[in-house]
Amino acid sequence: MSALAAVVLLVLWMLRPAVSGPEGTPPPRARPPASEPSPEPLKVEVLAIVPHDPESYTQGLLWHAGSLYESGGQYGQSSLRRADLATGEVKQRVEIPGKYFAEGLALVGDKLIQLTWQEKTAFVYRLSDLQKVGEHRYDGAGWGLCFDGRRLVMSNGSDTLTFRDPETFASRGEVRVTRAGVPADRLNELECVDGAVWANVYLTDEILRIDPETGKVTGTVDASGLLTPAERADAEVLNGIAYKPDTKTFLITGKYWPRLFEVRFVPASE
Repeated sequence: MSALAAVVLLVLWMLRPAVSGPEGTPPPRARPPASEPSPEPLKVEVLAIVPHDPESYTQGLLWHAGSLYESGGQYGQSSLRRADLATGEVKQRVEIPGKYFAEGLALVGDKLIQLTWQEKTAFVYRLSDLQKVGEHRYDGAGWGLCFDGRRLVMSNGSDTLTFRDPETFASRGEVRVTRAGVPADRLNELECVDGAVWANVYLTDEILRIDPETGKVTGTVDASGLLTPAERADAEVLNGIAYKPDTKTFLITGKYWPRLFEVRFVPASE
């Protein structure tokens, strides 16, 4: 072998791909980026159980000044209601025209805003007497809605939350929601509480606590087992979250549920 050939072979050997490290161990590999931390597991602590209209297909729920407000869905059956929490009695009811399927509900100042599913229309009502005073138009489907004090947060059944101007309903951006790095879809009814967004996950007994600034799920609530097997047979999925700031408790129910539960969300380890 000539001196030139030896030099060439030496250079090629030094440039070869690494196939093993010392003692035959694999060569060091780039560390993958750290994944999101797992959300805090939470459970439901039931404080009280009250009647709920089993004919209401609950889509939106909120509590204000001693009254429970509810948006009920289904074509030809949609409504906006004001009810007594203790008895479940409906004190006032507004029927929605049959071509609309009512969805999420939010309170902004002295106005209630009610979404519709596929009709791209949000109805605006005066809180004092539930008289309709306006409408908003939007693109896409409407599912859940809540107000965080400065902007509306809206879901559409996907893993995306859209922020909207509370006066004009114009889009002000959006965030994709992830749980431990994985998209969290089927976001439904929403409640805004102290900087977090709580969301029902459609077709499940799970409620997510979401950081709306990052889209990360920071907590997951297991809300299964609230209804008896007999009650569950005539009911549909969990849906409906309202917050009582005076007691720092939540009100939760579901579609065609005969009962509503006043609860706290506590660590699953308790």
